[in-house]
This record gives sequence, structure tokens and C-alpha cells, in this order.
Amino acid sequence: MIWQFSWLLFAATVQASSLSLQSPRFTISASDATQLRSDTLSLTKKPEPLTLGATDTLKLTFQITESDEGKGVQPHQTFLRFYDKESGEEGIQPVRVTPGGKAKFELNMMRPPASIPPTTHNPLEVSLILGSFVHAPAQYDLFDLYIPASQTPAEHPGEASFHVLPAIQHTFRPEQKSPPQFISAVFAAAVLSPWLVLIGLWSKIGVKVPNFFSLSIMPFTALLGAFEVLLVWYWVDLKLGQVLLYGGILAIPTVFAGKQALYATGEWRAGRK
Repeated sequence: MIWQFSWLLFAATVQASSLSLQSPRFTISASDATQLRSDTLSLTKKPEPLTLGATDTLKLTFQITESDEGKGVQPHQTFLRFYDKESGEEGIQPVRVTPGGKAKFELNMMRPPASIPPTTHNPLEVSLILGSFVHAPAQYDLFDLYIPASQTPAEHPGEASFHVLPAIQHTFRPEQKSPPQFISAVFAAAVLSPWLVLIGLWSKIGVKVPNFFSLSIMPFTALLGAFEVLLVWYWVDLKLGQVLLYGGILAIPTVFAGKQALYATGEWRAGRK
């Protein structure tokens, strides 16, 4: 119970504790250290807009304290925000704060930091942002600042790669035309002509296959026909791996059937059967 009460008391303390800004002051100096303008900043009303030339320097000093005790503290995060309301561009500049809460920021226009956003003729709204794990966050609007317009940045070598490129127009080769049907018929006849010659010669000399349907020859002939069917099937649908698999399976009985057919043929020629 005491442990829970301690945590509630700590949370209430954190909620009540806040950060405040003491003695905020700015100074604008020329390149020869001549003081052009210096004044104390009000946290309730902005001063007249500040203007910096190309060689001027702005110095900003302040101290961060606890609002209750007035003791100087060091927030975990302290930033100056430069915001262009017209363009929406902004830049965040970290500010170093001592353990006692004192901070100093210097903006030299001869060497402006990279955190300054691109500028035109519009003023930059400068505000201070404080963040802490043990205090409530705070933000203070300090002043409006006019600085010289920034130059157009040099074009990056890869700038063209980040723009929309024209659409790629694919060019396809025109569809191949089939030859005339007459030409196709002539070449088909040339391919089939050897078969016609072969059949004509067989009809003259006669083809005798006395033992073609023998039980010793027919299995071998059937297996050879199966190989021919497999090749046609490969041409139509099968892949090479399937052809090799099925061909390997057919090769085993074909070897034994061929051996038997050769043995039977030898017996017939020797007159033993």
C-alpha cells in the first residue's frame, strides 16, 4: 500500500512540475562586431520581426529553470524550430544546455547551419521546444526572423533518375507467315515419296515374314512399337525426363524379348524348328 502511494505521489509531482524560461535575450551583430539590435524577449508577446543580413550574426541566450523552485535544470532535449508558414518547410536545430540550465545559440549567416530550411521573402517562425522525462514538455514562440533568401541548390547528378520516365513501348516482331498450301503439299509429298517407292518395291519382290506372329517374335515387335508410340507421345506432350523414365522401364523387357527373338530366329535358320 505504501509502495502504491509513493508512486501516486511521484506521478503527481511530475505532473505539477514544469519548465520555464528565464532571461531570454537576443543580440544581432554585424561582421565587424557592431551591435545592430539587442533586446530581452517576452514569453507572452513576440517582438518586432528580426532581420539578418548576409554577414550578420544572431546570438540567443536564456536559462531553463523549474517553475516551482526557480532552480536551473538541464532538459533531456532542447531544440530551436525554424518554420516557414507559407511553404511548410521547417528545420530543427539542437541547442546545448549546461547542467545549470544556461544555453547559448549563435546563428552566423556567413556559415548558416544545415538545419535552416530553404527561405524566400517569408519570415521564419522561431520557437523553442523543451523535452524532459521528469518535467512537462514546453514550447515557447520566440520571434519571427527574416534572413536572406537561400540560393537554388545545385542539381544532384542523379536528379534525372527520380523523375517519371516515359512509358516503355515494346516492339514485337510480326507473326511469321505460313507458306502457301501448294508449297507445303509439294514438300509433304517429297517427304512421303520414299515410302511410296519402298511400298512399290515390296509389292514387286514380295515380303515374306513367316514367323512374324510367332510367340517368340511378336513380344519384341510389340515392344519396338511401344518405343515408337513413346516418341510420338514425347513430341505431343511428354517432357524429356518422363521419356527417359518410361524408356528405361520399356528397355528391360525389350532386352529379354530381343534376346529371345534372336535365339528363335537362329534356331529357324539352322533348321532345328
